[in-house]
Amino acid sequence: MRHPPWRCAAHTAGPRACLQGLVRACHVWGLGLLSLPTGGDALLVSLVCRSVLHHFHFKGAVHSVSFSPDGRKFVVTKGNIAQVYHAPGRKREFNAFVLDKTYFGPYDETTCIDWTDDSRCFAVGSRDMSTWVFGAERWDNLIYYALGGHKDAIVACFFEASSLDLYTLSQDGALCVWQCDTLPEGLRLKAPTGWKADLLQREEEQEEEEEEGAESETTIRGKATPAAEEQQGKVKYSRVAKYFFNKEGDFNNLTAAAYHKKVHLLVTGFASGIFHLHELPEFNLIHSLSISDQRVASVAINSSGDWIAFGCSGLGQLLVWEWQSESYVLKQQGHFNSMVSLAYSPDGQYIVTGGDDGKVKVWNTLSGFCFVTFTEHSSGVTGVTFTTTGYVIVTSSMDGTVRAFDLHRYRNFRTFTSPRPTQFSCVAVDSSGEIVSAGAQDSFEVFIWSMQTGRLLDVLSGHEGPISGLCFNPMKSVLASASWDRTVRLWDMADSWRTTETLALTSDALAVTFRPDGAELAVATLNSQITFWDPENAVQTGSIEGRHDLKTGRKELDKITAKHSAKGKAFTTLCYSADGQSILAGGMSKFVCIYHVREQILRKKFEISCNLSLDAMEEFLNRRKMTEFGNLALIDQDAAEEGGVAIPLPGVKKGDMSSRHFKPEIRVTSLRFSPTGRCWAATTTEGLLIYSLDAQMLFDPFELDTSVTPVRIRAALRQRDFTRAILLAFRLNERKLLQETLEAVPWDEIEVVSSSLPDLYVEKVLEFLASSFEVSRHLEFYLIWTQKLLMVHGQKLKSRVGTLLPAIQFLQKSIQHHLDDVSKLCDWNRYNLQYRWPSRSSGA
Repeated sequence: MRHPPWRCAAHTAGPRACLQGLVRACHVWGLGLLSLPTGGDALLVSLVCRSVLHHFHFKGAVHSVSFSPDGRKFVVTKGNIAQVYHAPGRKREFNAFVLDKTYFGPYDETTCIDWTDDSRCFAVGSRDMSTWVFGAERWDNLIYYALGGHKDAIVACFFEASSLDLYTLSQDGALCVWQCDTLPEGLRLKAPTGWKADLLQREEEQEEEEEEGAESETTIRGKATPAAEEQQGKVKYSRVAKYFFNKEGDFNNLTAAAYHKKVHLLVTGFASGIFHLHELPEFNLIHSLSISDQRVASVAINSSGDWIAFGCSGLGQLLVWEWQSESYVLKQQGHFNSMVSLAYSPDGQYIVTGGDDGKVKVWNTLSGFCFVTFTEHSSGVTGVTFTTTGYVIVTSSMDGTVRAFDLHRYRNFRTFTSPRPTQFSCVAVDSSGEIVSAGAQDSFEVFIWSMQTGRLLDVLSGHEGPISGLCFNPMKSVLASASWDRTVRLWDMADSWRTTETLALTSDALAVTFRPDGAELAVATLNSQITFWDPENAVQTGSIEGRHDLKTGRKELDKITAKHSAKGKAFTTLCYSADGQSILAGGMSKFVCIYHVREQILRKKFEISCNLSLDAMEEFLNRRKMTEFGNLALIDQDAAEEGGVAIPLPGVKKGDMSSRHFKPEIRVTSLRFSPTGRCWAATTTEGLLIYSLDAQMLFDPFELDTSVTPVRIRAALRQRDFTRAILLAFRLNERKLLQETLEAVPWDEIEVVSSSLPDLYVEKVLEFLASSFEVSRHLEFYLIWTQKLLMVHGQKLKSRVGTLLPAIQFLQKSIQHHLDDVSKLCDWNRYNLQYRWPSRSSGA
């Protein structure tokens, strides 16, 4: 059975995942090298076809990776060594990672890398307060050079443009300026020795015999005379200046730095959230500002030197600062703790997420940015949902409140509470948007409020366990509530909230959801089953066993494999697809499963993460971590940091055996399908993941035969047989050819062509128009197409509203996006005209 080609389109990672640098990435020739420092695994990824080309293991935790400016080599630092590899080329090779040289020098772990502009040398900083300059080639006058002068670990080192001059920065806020007495062009290749020298000498003798008598003098290429060699000597460095950032005397650790060689701009970030901008080499202070009270984890400068990006791992914050105008270009902040729930807006343009940090964030699905954050909740958010209008968000929280937020004025306009304090575990809103319901975790009750008045309407009792899920029937006034008491109850709003049916389950219910047409109910239970029910007759229509599909991973402290572990093997979140034919399921696992409902078979499994730094990622027990004293996972190998300061035990040189670490566990907390049917989103430990149907790189024809060719399609266009050309183009299903065919139809003949299209192709034309609105500039032309299709085929489309609903909602989302942009532009122009016209008339 074919499955949709879902691809991960956007990744709004959480603060812990993206800003702490768990994955290093470097790109060369359209390829990406991804290295995981925790395990040393590397992936060579093609950015063109989005596939992994090669796997490699560096046999140790990798701290940093850096490509040379010419793209021929890259340096990997692990432990106290630096290894130079040949960069993978365009040719297909058995081993894409070829080791060139291994450099030894530092006595402690390496911290940073920087290359010269000509890729002749590179510098490596270390925790032993030294910086080492190595030659990428076998230079005669520079093999390695060690630089001292610091009293703390090196944070960053930078070469000057087209020079071997070097800047080094240490953690205690000291900057050393090193001047080299040799230019990069003065580096000499070392003369070969051994069999290479003999081979070179033979080649030179053969050349001399061939050219004998042609020249009076013969010089050996690549060698210098002894006199010149004595004059040049070895490369030497001298420290010409030393500066300190903390002149006031307050102790503040330097945590990150970046240097732009063209504009000589140095940006430094500190543990207190302060950043400085200096001009080198004079060390002139340009700015000294503070972005937060948390440590600056990373700094980057764009190619022109105008924008500076800061990352704060403690807050999950990303800032882009334009230092010349002193203004924000971008300011984004994720959830501090894990995301718990999400919901799509009815038009699919926005996603709302709630987290354990009590924040409610609204994200734009097109840009991937958060544009509003609500912080009214004082405890973790357990559920979020949109009303049918799309401008009201309703949330439930463990603080005992259910709140409604307005997206017009960005305010909390309703707060629903219970008669006695209780913790709400889930929330639901009916199709009219007038009734709000929330389930209690401790009192086992369901509370009903009115959105208009905010008054408590009813309290539904009957469950004997915590409420785990609520869902309204989209087509009827029926509420389904799932509980840990192994039942699902159906409450009829029209009949004074009387219980119409009680569905008996074989295990505790963890999630419940209705199909978009309301004719089917799906329930996830603790025994790893998904059961399907007919809500009208209270009859079970099918079940899916998901124990083997979920594949829960083994935790770090477990002494048994994942196969024999019984903990967490259950789906905790469910969601129907927009057409109701498939269902998404996820839980405490790195996999998300999509099932075909009618056939009750697995369509596809999605692996949401390969990050081995998360817990429960591996399936088998690693015997190497088991010793006679217990599991080595109980011991943290890294020194604890408190306020950016390492606090080791007395006498401990590497690591602190008294500290403990916490690894977040991989899990999927919520799943939702977009109303457009083109995307689905998941809140995970890694953050908010959005998967979409990417058809740009796929050849997916429809009823194709040998007679359908681009030549025949263009011939039909020349004969002005537009209907036949459109049918052939959609059968071939090439996007550029479809665009060419539709745009070749004159605007005054669109109605005639639309009326001659079969019903099956009308849906395909609407889907193509909806996707074209996002990228095309022919807005009016495609609007005419949309209007004529809906006017001509409107009555016929009503009979297939279930299958056409995703396409219509996708079309509505695209048009609404343009409407918002155009309306803002028109309002701006209207206000400008109203402001300028009276001023001109009064001046006249």
